[in-house]
Amino acid sequence: MKLQLFDKQVYEQRRSVLKQKMSGKGIIVLMGNDESSMNYKDNTFPFRQDSSFLYYFGLDVAGLAAVIDTNSGDEIIFGNDLTIDDIVWTGTLPSVSEMAALVGVSKTQAYPQIAAYIGKATLAGRQVHLLPPYRPENKIKLASWLQTNLDGIKNYVSVELIKAVISQRVIKTPLEVAEIEKAVNTSVDMELAVIRSVRAGMREYELVAKAHEVAIASDSRLGYPAIITKHGQTLHTHYYGNVLADGDMVLADIGAENAMHYGGDLTRTFPVGKQFDTRQGELYDVVVQSMDHAISMLKPGIRYKDIHLQACQKLVEGLKTVNLMKGDAEEAVAAGAHTMFFQCGLGHMLGMDTHDMEDLGEQYVGYSDTLKKETEIFGLKSLRLGRELESGYVLTVEPGIYIIPELIDRWQAEKKYQEFINYEVLNTYRDFGGIRVEDNFLITDTGSQLLGKYLPKTRQEIEALRA
Repeated sequence: MKLQLFDKQVYEQRRSVLKQKMSGKGIIVLMGNDESSMNYKDNTFPFRQDSSFLYYFGLDVAGLAAVIDTNSGDEIIFGNDLTIDDIVWTGTLPSVSEMAALVGVSKTQAYPQIAAYIGKATLAGRQVHLLPPYRPENKIKLASWLQTNLDGIKNYVSVELIKAVISQRVIKTPLEVAEIEKAVNTSVDMELAVIRSVRAGMREYELVAKAHEVAIASDSRLGYPAIITKHGQTLHTHYYGNVLADGDMVLADIGAENAMHYGGDLTRTFPVGKQFDTRQGELYDVVVQSMDHAISMLKPGIRYKDIHLQACQKLVEGLKTVNLMKGDAEEAVAAGAHTMFFQCGLGHMLGMDTHDMEDLGEQYVGYSDTLKKETEIFGLKSLRLGRELESGYVLTVEPGIYIIPELIDRWQAEKKYQEFINYEVLNTYRDFGGIRVEDNFLITDTGSQLLGKYLPKTRQEIEALRA
């Protein structure tokens, strides 16, 4: 097994910055992940290392944890060397100390020693800083080491550490942008393979197989479960058993994660036949127009929430042209009437995680001390990114139109937004489905840059691929 790593100076510099941000505040515990069993102990899910552990220590190996002492500056990786029984089944790995040296760490200890290390720190009254644990096995271990119950772990989750980590990880360096572009390029190839191979009579899972094939052939894997469906109105469906027919549209939201664990996240919607029908083509154009308007606004200093609202207004203007909405577009968005058609957010951060750093909390990643996340307003509560953009951010832009019969029935019965929604016309679209189009962007000093090679986007370009 060959470890995929940046130069050790990259990790040394990242940890140095973190120590400066947290100087004198106690100890930082960063948990790596363990293998996780599917249906019996030795049959495990594909291993995925914790992203923050990867960011600071780089080692894509199960069974590791690390401590950074912000007073002394000590950095220790805890892990166990392989036994001969391990080697028989899995082959050799460098020792923990050899792996640590590759990322600029000189001190290692056996994994069980971390309990004593943390215990000594807590007895001395030193503060222990954790990022929010999301793996059950890590929660159990931390509760034991800190001599608390599972609920008590939250007392050690450090907002100060969360903000320090986000402030580093949110700005992507040129090295990281290059890795993201590799993943986006593979994601483009996945989309092209899916779009070109769709035929009437196929089932959705045959398209999912195409996406996996391209990813694996590029030394990558899917960064999240594929969303490939003819029921595009369901935002995150992972059922793939539907038969595709002429007249259907397929929504394919797929992204590769490369060997360094940076990812892409792209969506295209396309006809099973050679062309969109009239209604499909009209609404597809509306989505692309909204997307292009949002892209034109990307630059440092503008709040992404404001871009989202402008994209929503552009959607309403387009929906008015096909008589699905009426009235003043700005007033419709202010009231929330557009959420009949666009229930989610315009985009999110992208990096090592598809929803980058989501484990650290959307209120910290996507928002700021001066802009709080809405938690009650339909539509805005699903906007993962709202904060002011900065050069170095990587994000998605993904407007959509989703026609959900159950939502139509509820709001029509409540006579909701009648001044903006043409329910009589909308009810003729009940079987329409959904459309989403998504690309990935780097915020630059003066605007934005599309990441990866160009993936056909306009209705004419998509139909050319299908022809």
